[in-house]
Amino acid sequence: MTSQQATQVSAGQAAPAVPLKISIVIPLYNEEGSIPQLYTALDGAIAHYGQPAEVIVVDDGSRDRSFALLKEIATRDPRFTIIRFRRNFGQTAAFAAGFAQARGEVIVTMDADLQNDPMDIPRLMAKIDEGYDIVSGWRKNRQDRWLDRKLPSLLANRLISNVTDVRLHDYGCSLKAYRTEVIRHVRLYGELHRFIPALASQVGASVTEAPVNHRARQFGRSKYGISRTVRVMLDLINVWFLGAYSTRPIHVFGTLGLISSLSGLLVGCYLTALKLFWGESIGNRPLLLLAVLLVVIGVQLVTMGLLAEMITRTYYESQNKPIYVVREIVNNFV
Repeated sequence: MTSQQATQVSAGQAAPAVPLKISIVIPLYNEEGSIPQLYTALDGAIAHYGQPAEVIVVDDGSRDRSFALLKEIATRDPRFTIIRFRRNFGQTAAFAAGFAQARGEVIVTMDADLQNDPMDIPRLMAKIDEGYDIVSGWRKNRQDRWLDRKLPSLLANRLISNVTDVRLHDYGCSLKAYRTEVIRHVRLYGELHRFIPALASQVGASVTEAPVNHRARQFGRSKYGISRTVRVMLDLINVWFLGAYSTRPIHVFGTLGLISSLSGLLVGCYLTALKLFWGESIGNRPLLLLAVLLVVIGVQLVTMGLLAEMITRTYYESQNKPIYVVREIVNNFV
């Protein structure tokens, strides 16, 4: 402390607080066996990193002794904040609650099951310091079963990368680092937490990845399995639509509607020509029903597009929500 700072403190003025560099957000559900080792690992990682940090653990409605253990840690270590949900709301909700509570310049997320290594945090932060907005962990040597964990993950990562054009090897890795100023523009719903890099990229965030350690689970059992593949596919459709058409839904619904209506009209013209020029009966042909159905579906899709446009305008205008995100403004005012 300098002599000037000492004078201010002695005069009753508090020294300026050191800004938090990172906030570590950890969702947790029934992980009482992992908590003591998790605390030890986090304490060592923060000391190794050497920057001010806080830890926000979100207890997602645990039914074991997880909250009691976490509360005991928070009472003796002020760096820890515990958020307890009334019931299990899911990992996306837990991340959202942690993001809202975080005060650091960078938010680092990780799992509580000890499979992520907190000592990898400096590796992620090094990429952040290079200028990236988001750094995703890549579990190159993943310690999971191949058939029901690695294979579905491999296929899903390739599909997500191709659809979103944000190419990462491991979307499912919870160990990630985000600039807080970027993550504030991302709204999380449903189970979209695994798509945060893609959602942030839609508002102009720069995304990269870094290899991280991955360890076999020591306690409890995994909360995820191959059954989540269907949900991931549906969420991917949602992310694709939000990224490409959230401000112009008429383009997707209208295009599909026009294709359907034109197809129905062409089929109808064909049947009309058969009736007028060749005198064939068309009243009992399934093709006639198909033509009518295509036209009706086309009209419905166009109508849905118009309704979606009205809803979109209500969404943005009612919240005074901009349709763009400004990174910085440079001017030369005198």
